[in-house]
Amino acid sequence: MYSDHIAPYDQGLLDVGDGNHVHWEVSGNPEGRAALVVHGGPGSGSSPRSRRFFDPEAYRLVLFDQRGCGRSTPHASDPAADMGVNTTAHLVADMERLREHLGIDRWLLYGGSWGSTLILAYAEAYPERVTEIVIAAVTTTRRSETAWLYEGVGRFFPEAHERFRAGAGHAEDLVGAYAALMDHPDRAVRERAAADWCAWEDAVLSMEGQGTPYTDRVDDTRLGFVRICAHYFAHGAWLEEGALIRDAHRLAGIPGVLIHGRLDMGGPLGTAWELSRAWPDAELHVVETAGHLGGKETGELILAALDRFAKGLPPARGGR
Repeated sequence: MYSDHIAPYDQGLLDVGDGNHVHWEVSGNPEGRAALVVHGGPGSGSSPRSRRFFDPEAYRLVLFDQRGCGRSTPHASDPAADMGVNTTAHLVADMERLREHLGIDRWLLYGGSWGSTLILAYAEAYPERVTEIVIAAVTTTRRSETAWLYEGVGRFFPEAHERFRAGAGHAEDLVGAYAALMDHPDRAVRERAAADWCAWEDAVLSMEGQGTPYTDRVDDTRLGFVRICAHYFAHGAWLEEGALIRDAHRLAGIPGVLIHGRLDMGGPLGTAWELSRAWPDAELHVVETAGHLGGKETGELILAALDRFAKGLPPARGGR
């Protein structure tokens, strides 16, 4: 792994319209291969830890905070922040505007979980702007995937799921109910809903033995994260069901590496498998002992893919 303590040499707030400003920063080699890290969540914000996968001598690495989170403004924790202008289409347009602002012709895309969905949406809209793609923990945010994460997988964690349902008043549409709670004018109501949401997310990941990453979020960071998540998932991310896999043919010619843990309870392997079948230039690596958060082997596979792409080499074969 490389260091994640490399200070950015350039950063700023990009006016993307609708009263929103997106925070971005660039580190590494100004003359290196351009790469964009697309964070998960949605609403998690960027993390300097993602830099550890990129050779700073080889890459010009761009990190950014999607609308409403991280250091972008306005923050979704503010009830006055207009979520009507925070959709997948807005985020795709923001990425393209950022590329133009930085004077980048084409770039590699790296991310996972929700970042996977946004990467695919952008790459299918602008395939000519993408050199390679590396994804760990593949999702496409189909409604069927969301239904599994917030309802179906509850059969494995019935006690925690009962508490999650109770937090939404046992509503038939749990995600929609939480989205409404996160728009409530009373901060105490929003805080309780956010805590219940994060407790459920951690329950789903509990078998991975990596702590409580969702509950560990606090204050406005937690409020903004849950508000954005519930907003996106309640609307199916404004994507036609199955469209990202259906339109994967648009990625023809773009080398891709997909890495997915077989033990991912929140995002089962099936989605990654379907995408790998629909995208002929992608290879899938299944990590037998990993879940959604990955681990040592997942990190090694990410690093190997990015190092090969830094040298202009195709991905190593051997994936499934």
